[in-house]
Amino acid sequence: MFKKKPTIQYPSVRKQHAPRFHGLHELRRYEDGKERCIGCELCSSACPANAITVIGAENAPDDRRSPGERYAARYEIDELRCIFCGMCEEACPTDAIVLTPRFEMSDFRRGSFIYGKGRLLVPPQAGVGAPPDDRPGGIPADLGSVAEMKSTTDPQTGYDATYNGSLLK
Repeated sequence: MFKKKPTIQYPSVRKQHAPRFHGLHELRRYEDGKERCIGCELCSSACPANAITVIGAENAPDDRRSPGERYAARYEIDELRCIFCGMCEEACPTDAIVLTPRFEMSDFRRGSFIYGKGRLLVPPQAGVGAPPDDRPGGIPADLGSVAEMKSTTDPQTGYDATYNGSLLK
């Protein structure tokens, strides 16, 4: 009780978060720039807080946005409603939605906490994994890798995650 408490200089020095921390979401892409999200709406069905809105649309043959028949024309997450449980990440069949360790999201307006597809989607150069069109059987090579990595990680060291293509720890 009489010991001096350590002071962390927050903006320049960040406190280490828990190894399996669930922070802000991101929508991933494939290496060729196509979106991983196929607009199946499973993440919005699995969300217990009803924080996710997905409206799917059909892919045009000349303008393919995702490898499947559909893509997410509208994808929004209300971060004020979200309880950061990770159910959306577990339900996604293509590993499109990922919870990153990023936790800074303060703002003065409620409307800025509704993250649209433009804020969630990583840049095209930050895509990972071969798209299913280029693979035999149409299955992505890294399917299930996000859940496997997070469940088998060493609790002491945590896992490497990305946010908009940059590596976070």
